[in-house]
Amino acid sequence: MNKGAGLNRQMFTNFLSSIQQYTVRYAVIFFLLLVAAVYGFVLFKITSYSSSQPNGSDIASQAKAFSVPHIPASAVDQMQSLQDHSVSVRALFDAARNNPFQE
Repeated sequence: MNKGAGLNRQMFTNFLSSIQQYTVRYAVIFFLLLVAAVYGFVLFKITSYSSSQPNGSDIASQAKAFSVPHIPASAVDQMQSLQDHSVSVRALFDAARNNPFQE
């Protein structure tokens, strides 16, 4: 019985050495396959995250986070009076209305 256990141990060590030789021989290929798999997974996740649409609760929570700017009525009245009394201010307002992103 002891002889059979020794035979099994020798077969097992031979099997492990053959696996080791196989993995050492193809280590670069295994590494490149691993890198390609990780790269593919990252691309898949990026694609899935970029194409997802927000749900209604996300939109509602973001809309509540931003408040509508409030301009006091006195400031509006002052700007309208300036526009009515000055030609240069009127031209400035007209230019700003026509092209709001130009300074």
